[in-house]
Amino acid sequence: MSSLALYRRYRPESFAEVIGQEHVTDPLQQALRNNRVNHAYLFSGPRGCGKTTSARILARCLNCEQGPTPTPCGECQSCRDLARNGPGSIDVIEIDAASHGGVDDARELREKAFFGPASSRYKIYIIDEAHMVTSAGFNALLKVVEEPPEHLKFIFATTEPEKVIGTIRSRTHHYPFRLVPPGTLRDYLADVCGRETIPVEDGVLPLVVRAGAGSVRDSMSVMDQLLAAAKEEGVTYAMATSLLGYTDGSLLDSVVEAFATGDGAAAFEVVDRVIEGGNDPRRFVADLLERLRDLVILAAVPDAVEKGLIDAPADVLERMQAQAGIFGAAELSRAADLVNEGLTEMRGATSPRLQLELICARVMLPAAYGDERSVMARLDRLERGVNFSGGGAAPAMGYVPGPEAHAPVPGPAQAAAVPPGGGPAAARAAVRGPGAPAGQPAPSAPSAPSAPSAPPAPPARPAPPAEQAPAPQPPEPTPAPAPAPGAWPTAAPTGSGRRPGGWPTATPSGTGDQPAPPAPTTPPAQA
Repeated sequence: MSSLALYRRYRPESFAEVIGQEHVTDPLQQALRNNRVNHAYLFSGPRGCGKTTSARILARCLNCEQGPTPTPCGECQSCRDLARNGPGSIDVIEIDAASHGGVDDARELREKAFFGPASSRYKIYIIDEAHMVTSAGFNALLKVVEEPPEHLKFIFATTEPEKVIGTIRSRTHHYPFRLVPPGTLRDYLADVCGRETIPVEDGVLPLVVRAGAGSVRDSMSVMDQLLAAAKEEGVTYAMATSLLGYTDGSLLDSVVEAFATGDGAAAFEVVDRVIEGGNDPRRFVADLLERLRDLVILAAVPDAVEKGLIDAPADVLERMQAQAGIFGAAELSRAADLVNEGLTEMRGATSPRLQLELICARVMLPAAYGDERSVMARLDRLERGVNFSGGGAAPAMGYVPGPEAHAPVPGPAQAAAVPPGGGPAAARAAVRGPGAPAGQPAPSAPSAPSAPSAPPAPPARPAPPAEQAPAPQPPEPTPAPAPAPGAWPTAAPTGSGRRPGGWPTATPSGTGDQPAPPAPTTPPAQA
């Protein structure tokens, strides 16, 4: 088998073989049919999408003995010289502007350009990486590009057309090339693998297309690397993921299911497997974001597979459809947003594992955030009935225990001893009733708790005892913060209308300026 690189072995030799650039090849073929070929062309676009190849095909079409023609014959001397593995033609000169972009090189080109072709119809200059030509070099070429001889053609190829000076661009026909669509590129790679007679598993080609990012040359280089490492069984999915550095699909399935069920142990176990396996955490997060993107599309468009919105093997698509069904729309969108933010934060992070664990924690804890998307995610979880505690129903969000949670549940007798209507008397009775000494009678409704010097308290307006002088006023204390709901009562400030050590209950209307009854001698019951 030839050691020639795969992208050179299958380089197109006609416009019909160029894939994904019909918006360029069709007008060029029609111009050749109409014999309206311009003297200068500018081909621009991303790397590896066919600019230089199309320039060679155009030169082949122009110098064919049956041309200018949109379909070279392939039999004449010019076509054989400019073929895929041909020696090249002396009348078709390729110049790398990255190393020949100075003014001296432009002057030398200008001097040689006026000599006629040796054996072809046209003398064609293909200037690759044209954006590397200096301004002085372009100005030296300006006159010959503007008014060239009849036998001279220029084809500029560049990835940055904005760096070509405007006086040159205005004298050329500009054809912008584009990245090749994933479906077209996948079919082309499958055809190449069939010609190479090497079996390839179904999940490999989407990985190659993703690694190539729309560039035919890059995709062919990746495919060539996989074919070179193939064994008897061909190119397997496991070998492709390991060689290209992508995350295994089982890890993505595990972490997505952990997000859906709120299983923190499973999610952090996946993080540990990623780190211990030597995988790049940033690549894992990027692959996870790609998986969440597919799930968002599947949740919004159930027939996304038939429409070609998702490119994945059949078994992976089946698992993703099941995963999209167990997520809520808001919860899935929030997870994708958090993973995207975490991927941005991981750039230059000193501890990638910590960043990855924080991403997982943020996704699984929507209750820790009060923004709108977190609230919607919590509602989605409640609607799905996700078990947060591992054995019971989901707890009510925002619940804070009140004072009644600290008191023991009263029995039938104790419940009858609590005065109706609430107020300070009911609160004191509820506290003192269960913990009163055995010889002390329980308070009866609606009177206040029994004390040697305390008279019975009316239910509407309790009056202070006449024979007991009010307690001396202590110095004014500093204001204390309001007690948290359910906290143990502390000393009340003077004039607060509450007994010292009593429960923080509502003050009856009209009693805020009355002195409180004396403090009970018995400590309150323990909660």
